[in-house]
Amino acid sequence: MVFPALLSRRARRQREAAAQLYGAVVAQARDPVFYRELEVPDSLDGRFEALALHAFLVLNRLKADGEPAADLAQALFDAFFEDMDRSLREMGAGDLGVGKRVKAMAQGFYGRIRAYEQGLAGGETALADALRRNLWGTVPAPADVHVAALSRYLKRQQAALAAQPIAALAAGRVAFLSVVSGTGEP
Repeated sequence: MVFPALLSRRARRQREAAAQLYGAVVAQARDPVFYRELEVPDSLDGRFEALALHAFLVLNRLKADGEPAADLAQALFDAFFEDMDRSLREMGAGDLGVGKRVKAMAQGFYGRIRAYEQGLAGGETALADALRRNLWGTVPAPADVHVAALSRYLKRQQAALAAQPIAALAAGRVAFLSVVSGTGEP
């Protein structure tokens, strides 16, 4: 835990911006469309995967700005895993087990980042496979229509985030698109 009084003004602003970005990630990941219409598992695992997907999107956007955005990206990552730590504790996980669980979650998240980056760079099949493995990891065979819809959503969201100025993100403002596109489809 970092004590706010020990942080520089710049570091404090970044933590505040990261907290706001993370709040937007959480809000987007909680959209009922993911769970009701796209059949992402409405479970602890499914909710984590939706959070991880949206955190990836924002972190991927920040990565595009390189070094100037690196500290903000780290602060967002920290906010995500501080929330995971807090959530595990609220669910009753013992102090000794929380650190190991959070470390395993972070390692898994790094794997998801690689998978989604490769999926976005590698075409439809690579992205669909990454989504199947991660977002629907507990579902033996997610519907192809849902996987395709989430692939389109991910690409639309990536493009929309790329168009957002770094100054807005640095101020803690991110605008996610609706899960449902203007055509009525995800």
